[in-house]
Amino acid sequence: FNLFFMRKIFFLIVPDALMLTTACQKTLQEKPYSFLSPANFYQNETDATAAVNGIYNTFWGWGLMKQPYWLTGLDCDHAMGADWFLGNIGAGNPSAFWGINNIWSDHYLIISRANSVLENIQKTVMDADIKNRLIGEATFLRGWAYFDLVRLYGAVPIHLRTIASGDEPNMPKSSVADVFNVAINDFKTAEKLLFPASDPRSGEKGRVTRGVASAFLAKAYLTMASGSLKGASLTVRGGQDNAQYTYTKNVVAGYESFDSHAYFDSARAKSLEIIQSGDYSLFPNFMDIWQMAGRNQQENMWEIQSQAGNDNLETNLYYYFNAAQPDRSGVSAVWMTDNHYNDYEHDDDRILHGVAHQYIVDYGKPQYTNYILYPQEDTAIYKTDGAGNVYAWNGTYYDRAYSNKYSYVSNPGTSNSDNFVPMLRYAEVLLMYAEAENEVNGPANAYQYLNAVRLRSHASEAPAGMNQEQFRSFVFEERGREFVFETQRRYDLLRWGVYLQVMNKLGVVIQGNDRLTKVRSERNLLFPISTDEINTNSELGGNNPGW
Repeated sequence: FNLFFMRKIFFLIVPDALMLTTACQKTLQEKPYSFLSPANFYQNETDATAAVNGIYNTFWGWGLMKQPYWLTGLDCDHAMGADWFLGNIGAGNPSAFWGINNIWSDHYLIISRANSVLENIQKTVMDADIKNRLIGEATFLRGWAYFDLVRLYGAVPIHLRTIASGDEPNMPKSSVADVFNVAINDFKTAEKLLFPASDPRSGEKGRVTRGVASAFLAKAYLTMASGSLKGASLTVRGGQDNAQYTYTKNVVAGYESFDSHAYFDSARAKSLEIIQSGDYSLFPNFMDIWQMAGRNQQENMWEIQSQAGNDNLETNLYYYFNAAQPDRSGVSAVWMTDNHYNDYEHDDDRILHGVAHQYIVDYGKPQYTNYILYPQEDTAIYKTDGAGNVYAWNGTYYDRAYSNKYSYVSNPGTSNSDNFVPMLRYAEVLLMYAEAENEVNGPANAYQYLNAVRLRSHASEAPAGMNQEQFRSFVFEERGREFVFETQRRYDLLRWGVYLQVMNKLGVVIQGNDRLTKVRSERNLLFPISTDEINTNSELGGNNPGW
């Protein structure tokens, strides 16, 4: 199967006294491990590969894919949900979220495990190409962790060594610029060491490849460029009336010294490099992305892997996003706002097939079975199905646009399923290029890349003749349409400096019996730092503003 699914669990004492749990490849000899030190562990390719697999395994902790990672992305204008589920992070109160400390600690766990690999793998006797690839993977994953940290928390401590090699456990925050530099340098190093996805030396599906490193390098450049751009305007659809509102963007704190134009140009060049490589392409149909047969294929450049029946490698994405819960006793907890649903063209596959228009809610007794349709204005289209069942709009409770992105799993009858978690799609590379090209040279040569994404979903071509500001706004909103519920929107609002304006213009969202506040203050621009870090790191210098 794809990448490192568990057959044997082992524990490795790494230099900073961290206990590492990971998995071995199926192709590797099943060799039992016990408590080992780096001095007698990194003996061969099997050992080195298992150690790198341990970095990937960190994604399945309770600070990342088990829920917190994708849940943080629901703090945006497009997400709506039950208050019992989104009443903390989704309502601007992340400090009350049960997993808030885990988000911080699991990012640093990735960093710690990567540092241990980088310090010990060089002595391993193994094929040089594979060694370089494993070093590239460890370096990329460390860079990814710092890139995510700086977007979530701003200035954070930088650890590039293990404690055993001399790193101080108590360290002050480094500047935002310094954290970005670490991420960029790691992405560049990884890019040189990794192989293209088409090269058999790139390893099993699910591992990061050269194209992934290049794309995240472009993404880091684009984040720095958009965050530092001064005096620009962005038009965003929203507010209580779902109208178009134009905002003058803010410069993101810590980004003031960045050369916006230079970073846009770097993002443009790097994105174009990936496009011209020919290694990736869009699926012909939008819903192909989410089918089980599409996993790790073509457009899905990097996904966090999953395995049905393995509690350690499953998510509850299906449970929280699919229209009806697995036991059919109710409905799921997350859906898109009506505002966002109405931002698509009617025949756009991203809502025509990407949203559940007919679903069944069964509370255990036939008389309580509900056949629900969405939206009301399309009652004539969705009032019956092929089996003759009759569906009705129920605006008092079920007036919700549920996404179908996470509906394709091996075991839909359980709470946890084998959803692969999307981390990078080729569609984003095309939209990154369109965004950067527009900022550097204007929109003329950017249209084809924007339209490639739209036409794939049978949306119309983008309006011709847009100026730079109009095109910028259109790409911004296109990202919202393409990547809803893929942990992108909040980051886009933040990097463009319009998060507070857009959220506060929306205010309190009420749909049926559900009410969720989108009102935010300055402190919501960053997450609160882990209380464990604050209590133990005497050099930290305090929490983020307002926390």
